[in-house]
Amino acid sequence: MMRLYSVILVCLLAVACSPVSKRALTKRFNSLETRLHDHTGFMLYDPEQKRELYSYQSDKYFTPASNTKIFTFYTSLMVLGDSVPGLRYLETNDSLIFSGTGDPSLLYENIYDPGKTFSFLSTTNKRLFMADGNFYTDALGSGWAWDDLPFTYSSERSPLPIYGNYFTLQQSANKIKTTPSYFSFDVTVRDSTDKSSLAREIGSNKMDLYPGRTGLSNQWKTPFKTSSALTAKLLSDTLKKEVTVINRTLPKSAKTLYSIPADSLFKEMMQESDNFIAEQLLLTCAGVLSDSLKPEIAIRYMKKNYLADLPDEPVWIDGSGLSRYNLFTPRSIVSLWEKIYLRVPRARLFPLLAIGGKTGTVKRAYKNEPPYLYGKTGTLSNNHCLSGYLVTKKGRTLIFSFMSNNHPAPASTIRAEMEKILKDLYLHY
Repeated sequence: MMRLYSVILVCLLAVACSPVSKRALTKRFNSLETRLHDHTGFMLYDPEQKRELYSYQSDKYFTPASNTKIFTFYTSLMVLGDSVPGLRYLETNDSLIFSGTGDPSLLYENIYDPGKTFSFLSTTNKRLFMADGNFYTDALGSGWAWDDLPFTYSSERSPLPIYGNYFTLQQSANKIKTTPSYFSFDVTVRDSTDKSSLAREIGSNKMDLYPGRTGLSNQWKTPFKTSSALTAKLLSDTLKKEVTVINRTLPKSAKTLYSIPADSLFKEMMQESDNFIAEQLLLTCAGVLSDSLKPEIAIRYMKKNYLADLPDEPVWIDGSGLSRYNLFTPRSIVSLWEKIYLRVPRARLFPLLAIGGKTGTVKRAYKNEPPYLYGKTGTLSNNHCLSGYLVTKKGRTLIFSFMSNNHPAPASTIRAEMEKILKDLYLHY
């Protein structure tokens, strides 16, 4: 009898530890779509065995949101190297002529290393001339939502960003302070209302502040309308020396000044899903490839040289995923993660990503010791995606892509359902 119990126990343990059956997974995904009225795609892949473990509508196209940053990340890995170009410049006897490379780090508070660019410009005794002839795209991306314009996750693109292309306004009692201070001249204080608010005119930097009830403290971070003239003015104020704009493009013989380690930007982009860094990195890559800051240049180059073997051709529009026109399939995202995994050592790669229960956009979810999820989220209204690496309880490293589109349910509901499924895969594979 004891032998029979032992056999039954072993069988039960084997069932408990066996992989989730494909039939059971399909049933769960069907139920998910029925209950939440969403469109779901999923793929699970073993990179060591180079074998698909499970697929559910992984050949269908989805709006990826910030999963687009995985493409920007891979592009940057292939194009930029270890350091980010901060400026291109020429020197004459009395002049320093420079142009922006798209590098987003200059005086950007989210990057804690100010880099070499500011030091280079502030210590020279030459006259400063900023050449602005290399920027060949719109400040706002195709397919971006107008509703996003007041928020810093939709800051404008520019050849030489400064302060992240936004300013901060602090209201304390009856005092108002802007950083940079230059923007204080653009703020008009209106009649007080019950609720405080700040509104910027579209197409200008004129702003109306409604202070709200007296004594309240508030803070706004607001993107500013970029221009070469404004960049030169902000640089002049910050450097305490005049910067003059000239409309020209620097020759190929111009030198390059490198600013900060690329991983400093990659970590902020992949963990915190920084749209501004993603957009600027794609511009920087284009500049390295062609001396012209235009995202389509980098996208075409990557699709032709490094992404032609993806299972499905990506519909790739911008660097951040703000555009509603981006479309990728789960199996192509998995294939891209495999390319990254083969190129970047695990010890470097995993700390750059959002880590379940630890860092970034999954800090409060997917908790476990040790962590089992390393990846990238992507969220727009009615769309939520998550993809990356799943380190199972047995120690296997798997690649997955989980994409949910067109769901009327709150994103938190979708995330909870994703976590249940991914946790089961962690336990049983």
